[in-house]
Amino acid sequence: MQIENFAHKLKHPVFKVVSQIISEKGLEAYVIGGFVRDLLLERPSKDIDIVVVGNGMELAQAAGDKLRVKRVNLFKNFGTAQFNYKDLDVEFVGARKESYQRDSRKPIVEDGTLSDDQKRRDFTINALALDLRAESFGNLIDPFNGLADLEKGILRTPLDPNTTYSDDPLRMMRAIRFATQLDFQIEISSLKSILENSSRLEIISQERIVDELNKIILAEKPSRGFELLNSTKLLHQFFPEMIALHGTETRDGKSHKDNFYHTLEVLDNVAQHSDNLWLRWGAILHDIAKPPTKRFDSQVGWTFHGHEELGARMVPKIFTRLRLPLDAKMKYVQKLVRLHLRPISLVKSNVTDSAIRRLLFEAGDDIDDLMTLCNADITSKNEFKVKKYKKNFELVIEKLKAVEEKDHVRNFQPPISGDLIMKTFNLKPCGEIGIIKAKIKEAILEGEIPNDFEIAKELMFKIGEDIGLKINVE
Repeated sequence: MQIENFAHKLKHPVFKVVSQIISEKGLEAYVIGGFVRDLLLERPSKDIDIVVVGNGMELAQAAGDKLRVKRVNLFKNFGTAQFNYKDLDVEFVGARKESYQRDSRKPIVEDGTLSDDQKRRDFTINALALDLRAESFGNLIDPFNGLADLEKGILRTPLDPNTTYSDDPLRMMRAIRFATQLDFQIEISSLKSILENSSRLEIISQERIVDELNKIILAEKPSRGFELLNSTKLLHQFFPEMIALHGTETRDGKSHKDNFYHTLEVLDNVAQHSDNLWLRWGAILHDIAKPPTKRFDSQVGWTFHGHEELGARMVPKIFTRLRLPLDAKMKYVQKLVRLHLRPISLVKSNVTDSAIRRLLFEAGDDIDDLMTLCNADITSKNEFKVKKYKKNFELVIEKLKAVEEKDHVRNFQPPISGDLIMKTFNLKPCGEIGIIKAKIKEAILEGEIPNDFEIAKELMFKIGEDIGLKINVE
């Protein structure tokens, strides 16, 4: 049998150095997993995993010394070591075999052989190993026909899929992540096993689930991952709000669209224009409140009044449960959800400068991302309708640019400060200050006065006089 050899692909100095050391010490070491997979797929990879039959930490230290790396990180509890060399993250681990208890994904680990180590891998394409011993340098060790699966674009588990997924249920999320990223098919028995074991996801932390979910969201076509998550019932385990979007309903001959698939179409549209994870989250959540706001009116059909405002209120709850960051990123997504109908409404009606100013004021520096989301939200099976909307949408974008250049209201701060109002009218902190500031802001946004300090100051005097304040003459 012909042994495949890929020595010509192992050009990085790390491999040469490791090969020299293990030859001198009579050890076995192999590069394994994702690096080999991506090497054969000719995809970029910055993580090298080296499995050692023996002590991985000792080999890492010796390799680090030869390569003169600044620091070798030793993790004695796990028997692993890691260092950074040039553009790569290199990790060493001793070959091991694992056994699991049903209520935990943390394995009982014992020293093992390369074969043991390959059996514990999640997929055949991630069990591929390249020999680093000098006499067989670059030889492919492929006990599960992972190379054939790689060439066919198939995801298959090395062992029985029920064992693989039940032992570590996170592998089910990884299967869908790899299928989405690589555009691979999940082998049918493996797909059935994910459906059967989907409830096992309950023993996995939200952080690990969402880490895989975010990688799916960042794929070139994330909708494929969500369709798989839905059909295997994995999405049901951690994202019920999105599952609730699924389905249509018809009354009196009037139907509404399936908002689950509409959301996926919007997500894919955004993905074509931006790799911003949080803008993609904005696409996922923009219609999240449609199920609780759904109503039927015999005159107009189905309505979802207020879904943008309720959706914005749902964002913090969803982020909290999924262990997503509760910082400026969450506020950004919340803003996109709250404002996502505003530009669309400008398309449908006569566009006034006042409406444009208010949108610019509320969106601030996120206006361009909001417009990307809203443009992506124009979906219909009627191509003429889509073209018409998109043409009108371009007019709104032009109007936004013109108003911003003229009035400078993006991230607008009223030109009159509370301190100036207090000094002008000899006031202590009180409600009248807020009244004056609000009236000046409204006047600027309505276009009654320009965004100019002196003109705003004159209006401040007038408003103060109208509400009975006296100017401090001192």
